[in-house]
Amino acid sequence: MPQEATSTRAWTMLALGVLAQAAGTMLVSAPVYLIPLLHIEQGMPLATAGLLASAPTLGMVLTLVLWGAAADRYGERWVIACGLAATAVCAFAASTLSSGGLVPLAVALLLGGAMAASSNAASGRVVVGWFPRHRRGLAMGVRQMSQPLGVAAAAVVVPPLASGGGPVAVFAVIGALLSVVTVGCALGIRNPPRPPREPARSASASSSHSIPNPYRESGFLVRIHTVSLLLVLPQFAIATFGMVWLITELDWGQTAAGLLMGLSQFAGALGRIVAGSLSDRVGDRVRVLRWVAASGVALMLILAAVGVLHAPVLGGIVLVMATIVSVADNGLAYTSVAEAAGSGWAGRALGIQNTGQFVAASAVGPGLGAAIALLGYPAVFALVALAPLVSFPLIPRRDRHRDALVDPSPAPVGAPAAPVHSTRRQDQAEGRSRSTH
Repeated sequence: MPQEATSTRAWTMLALGVLAQAAGTMLVSAPVYLIPLLHIEQGMPLATAGLLASAPTLGMVLTLVLWGAAADRYGERWVIACGLAATAVCAFAASTLSSGGLVPLAVALLLGGAMAASSNAASGRVVVGWFPRHRRGLAMGVRQMSQPLGVAAAAVVVPPLASGGGPVAVFAVIGALLSVVTVGCALGIRNPPRPPREPARSASASSSHSIPNPYRESGFLVRIHTVSLLLVLPQFAIATFGMVWLITELDWGQTAAGLLMGLSQFAGALGRIVAGSLSDRVGDRVRVLRWVAASGVALMLILAAVGVLHAPVLGGIVLVMATIVSVADNGLAYTSVAEAAGSGWAGRALGIQNTGQFVAASAVGPGLGAAIALLGYPAVFALVALAPLVSFPLIPRRDRHRDALVDPSPAPVGAPAAPVHSTRRQDQAEGRSRSTH
């Protein structure tokens, strides 16, 4: 296949992966932007509204690893398409059940999050499979735009829809959008080429078709999972309560606050691309990850100080900056996990990665909602700054990767082909060296 055709297909898969996860993220994020309606206008306690907003995230926690294992075994195309179709059904169910009380709506949202997890686990696998390593940081940064873009779309669309038609209109529109995206992904996504498996070294290995478990080789993956779990706390604290903070503490209007949240998420999406491209340039994902963690500590403390000063304009500016930094780590960590796991484990490892993040995110809504009611926003923002501070010493000193995720693009004409086994041995040697750090 010509190199240009391969490049075009890779970017097409990237675009569809972004679209798939962004559409699912709209459903997951929509309850967050119903909080002003539920809390301010209808009097629902903030902790209860936060619990409802966490329902889709909890649903994702329950199924992320299962969707990742399905992608490892059956391929990414139909995992994404079938998962999005089921998400659309849940969105329409939420629209129908939203007038029936809090519990039916929460159940529909929990199931919707469980189905939306399909695109989280499989779309990243599509992107990593189609791009060579020296372009994966940029490509995964673009792919990681999908979450802030989905959040931004929800921030802009949900408040006016909720004002006019309530949750019924919100989830009906999201269900229609998911239906359209489902068709596009079913028709357009193609599974990435996979490397041939090495001949088994023993009869027992051949009979079991075993694939080496990367978690047994080193602690790299566990450390990245732990770091990501900590770094997701500022992200979801801002995404969940940033709009309410602007309205109730800094006297912003609901429409203006929603637009600023949408702008901050879009800026965060661009920040992920910059972080990913920077990691390609310096050739080290974890070094950039350390920079992001240090910046996160500083900006959460500044956000707390702004809350004490009660400065509306400065608060909006710092909120945008904090949002950019709080989401910048996701693509770096996601790419590191996929590269360290290899194609045989990438789906499951990415599922575990997202599960840890969403477990933490599920606790943000009710936990921080109760803490804010008790301590106030400035104190809680300062406490959240401890998460990136604790993560800093846990970040590995060097990247770890294997060549099981092959470069789908052929070598330039006339260039000697690199033997796969030689490259794999080199990676294993690097891994042994890095495990001593």
